[in-house]
This record gives sequence, C-alpha cells and structure tokens, in this order.
Amino acid sequence: MNSSVDISRIPVKNIYYMLAYAWDHPYESRMIDVFGEDEKDIINLLSKILIIKVKPLIKRGFYREYQPLNEESGVLRGKVLFKESIEKFSYKRGKMHVEHEELSYDILHNQLIKATMMRLCMYEHLETKYHDELTQLLLYFRSVSTIDLKPKLFHQVTLHRNNQHYRFVLNICQFISENVLLHEGTGHSAFYDFSRDHMKMARLFENFVKNFYRREYPGSNARSEILDWGAKGENIENLPLMHTDISMEVGDQKYIIDTKFYQHGLVEYKGKEIVRSGHLYQIYAYLENDKRKRKGDQAVGILLYPRVNQTFALEYEVQGFVVKVCSVDLAVNWRVIEERLRRILVEGLF
Repeated sequence: MNSSVDISRIPVKNIYYMLAYAWDHPYESRMIDVFGEDEKDIINLLSKILIIKVKPLIKRGFYREYQPLNEESGVLRGKVLFKESIEKFSYKRGKMHVEHEELSYDILHNQLIKATMMRLCMYEHLETKYHDELTQLLLYFRSVSTIDLKPKLFHQVTLHRNNQHYRFVLNICQFISENVLLHEGTGHSAFYDFSRDHMKMARLFENFVKNFYRREYPGSNARSEILDWGAKGENIENLPLMHTDISMEVGDQKYIIDTKFYQHGLVEYKGKEIVRSGHLYQIYAYLENDKRKRKGDQAVGILLYPRVNQTFALEYEVQGFVVKVCSVDLAVNWRVIEERLRRILVEGLF
C-alpha cells in the first residue's frame, strides 16, 4: 500500500472543515454543504465565507465600544482639560478642551475585518465576483479606520458574551492575515500555502481531531494531558514533559490518541510496510505511564495518520495494552471523515 500523504489532493472544502473544528466552530463546517464545486484555493473559499458572515454583522449593526475622545467643545462634559484650554485660548472662543468617552464603531474588531477585506481585494488570484462583493461591503466600513493588517493585533482583541458573534469572523481574518502576504510596493498580495508547512498542518490535524471528539462526545473531556514520568533523582526539571496529543474518556474507557501528520505513516522494511518503531514506542510509553495512576480498565492507545484515497486499520495487543494504528482519508466527503473517526474508537477491540 502507498502510505504517502498528498496534500494537494485534499479538497479545499475539507481543509476548511478541519479549520472550523480546530477553531472550535464545528457548526460552521456545515456551511460547506451549500457549496457545489470546490474553490481554487482555501483563500477563495474563506473569502466566500467571510462575505456570508460579514453581511449579518452589517445588518445587525457593528459592535461598539466606548472610546476616549479629546476635543474642543462648547458643551462641558467628562473631564475638563484646563491646561490645554488655556494654552490654546479655547476659552476666548467660548469653548474648552474636554476628555470623555463615546460609543464608537471605530474599534479594533471592526478595523481588523476591514483590513482583512482590503488585503483580500489585493490578492492576485481572488475571483472577480468575490472582489466585487468585498468592495461593496467595504463601503459600510467608511467610518472605521484603516490599519495595517498584522497577526499580532488579533491577540489584543477582547471577546465576551456581547460580541461572541465576532469570534468566527475574526478567526477567518486571522488565518488570512497569516497566509495572504502583501508584496510591498506592488499593490498585490499572494497566498502562502500553509498546507506545505508540515508543522502547521500537523497542528491543524491534531486540533481538528481533538475538537471533533470533544464535541462529538461531550463527556469525554478530550484534551492534551501531561503524564508523570515517575522518575527519581536530581534535576528532575531537566526531563522533557510527557504530554499526549489527545486523552479522552468515553464511558469507562480511556483513549490516548497520538496524531501523526507524516508523509509516510508506515515505512517499508524488507519488502513490507511496518509501523514506525518510534511512534509505537511513544504510544506505549504513554500507556505504561498512564497505567500507574489508573484504576480499572487500561487505556487504549491509537496512532492516527492522515491518508489520501486509502485507509488502513491495524490492531495489536502489546504487553496487555490494546494499540490501534489507523488512518483517516482526508480526500473523501467530510461526513465520511466524521463517521471514520467515530468508528476508530469502537471497532475491533479485543
């Protein structure tokens, strides 16, 4: 069997599907049901979705916050700035400099959305219909300041109960800010293909699987877990942390899942394909260390690999532990992906 992962063959809609789960917005993944043909790239697909999501924001009314305002006014309100008023002779004009707060749409949340849409309009491979729609939507942002789109700004945004409806839109904007790069001085931007970045795709795959199981099995508490080495001696702090990709409980059964985004899930040895020894040692170490603190049934270990147009499912009993080596095909319909992930947990247990 061919064990390579050809990312270029993963449908763009499936990458969006993984992003929606990784961002913890699984219900937004259902939006791909309404789309027919696949887009040319993830940026065009996200542009389409951003347009769909920004329209309700406009109809609902942009979120506003109180912003400090310093102005010369004939109405006394807020804090009167006597020093500035005297220095600029405001009192001679019957006015004073005052400092007060005013509800404003011109806040970082809306500034980032505007900056993202402007960046997309410069994307050289953006479809004309999306460019035209974004240009029209930007007219509603005329009172919002234009800022430079920088990924670090998204960490300054505060989200709470009153503006939660901005979260998914800002997730899209942040992704675009990190992957649509401006060509300085040209007025155009290009897409940095994050799917060619092994570390980013590995992190996406892990977060997708973790949030999928957390949502599909609400009581599972799917999370990354730190395990204790049980080591003794001096300088224990020099030992690396042993943390799982995913630990979860479904009923009375615990699972430890290690997601592996490798070009080859299995390796060839003497004419046959075998499980990577390093990966098997790793999952066994997790299970052995977890065993020391658990009572009852032992955890099941799962090595989970992405595949394209082919899947495999291997299962062993290793020193009393059930270990599964499985793959999920990322090229099929996303509903089939969901079903595959559910079945991996329950099929073929000893």
